Amino acid sequence: MKKRQYLKFFALVFAGAMATTGQVFAEEYPTGPIEFIIPFGAGGGADIEGRLLAQEMEKHLGVKLIPVNKTGGGGAVTYTYVKNSKPDGMRIAWNSTSVLTTTNLGNTEFDYDAMDHIGMVEYQPQPFVVRADSKWKSLKDFAADCAANPGTLKIANSGTGSSTHAAAIALMDSLGCDVIHLPKGIKGRNKSVLNGEADAMIAPLTGALKLTKAGKLRILASLSSERNPVIPDVPTAKELGHDVVLDLFRGLTIAKGTPEAIKDKLADAMIKAANSPAFMELAGNVGFTVAPMGHEDFAKFLSDEDIKIKGIFKNAGLYRSKKN
Repeated sequence: MKKRQYLKFFALVFAGAMATTGQVFAEEYPTGPIEFIIPFGAGGGADIEGRLLAQEMEKHLGVKLIPVNKTGGGGAVTYTYVKNSKPDGMRIAWNSTSVLTTTNLGNTEFDYDAMDHIGMVEYQPQPFVVRADSKWKSLKDFAADCAANPGTLKIANSGTGSSTHAAAIALMDSLGCDVIHLPKGIKGRNKSVLNGEADAMIAPLTGALKLTKAGKLRILASLSSERNPVIPDVPTAKELGHDVVLDLFRGLTIAKGTPEAIKDKLADAMIKAANSPAFMELAGNVGFTVAPMGHEDFAKFLSDEDIKIKGIFKNAGLYRSKKN
């Protein structure tokens, strides 16, 4: 009995010491430059947005945030790196919907909740886009043509199992359209529509807006819950009778077990950076919506979106369970 009491006492002392050590470390945090990992290549929307956020966060954390592009596996390389890193707050991932798509696709051996998530920064529509000179003036026109010519129309996306692919599957299922999905990569997606290889595409608004304003692309519908002020004349799919809502979101992910005090500091810096004049200006120019969300609300949001992604992938035969 005395031995049990001793062990229990020792365990309590040890736990208290670890908590105190973690608190002291958190109070000193950050102690040096923080690695800010971006899952996608340099020069794209994710990269531009992430680098600006990191720059603005520096002002509140007092250290440099070093952007590092770790591409591959639709985000799997970045998330695996962060998941396996030390939970000290010195490596942060600039996440997106890819944290759900790549884990459900089977590109990782873990689910999204194998990591901690600081919060959401912004979201943007994933519009359905055709070439500006195409014969389709509306989503209804495209659906009618698709019904008359099943299995012939081609829809480009950023890659198999990507957020744009998931959105395309969901929309085409709702339309009752049998199409060919073309995984063209982020850079090849727009090009395939412009050169006629693909008939249409799903893309983040930031990836389609410039060419739309230049008169080269036409947006037929947005897959958001409400119209975006940057494209106010574009109806949502929901308005048109198709209950498909799948925005692209971005936020911050960190290693599981990072002390709460560190996560709180990062969340505070994230929210202040998101609301900075520079970041808000970028949002207005390229079409994403700044909507900072703390970790509790973000956890609920991720859970809901994960269920949605799983459903889409299961219907398409793309879902890969981690269970044997």
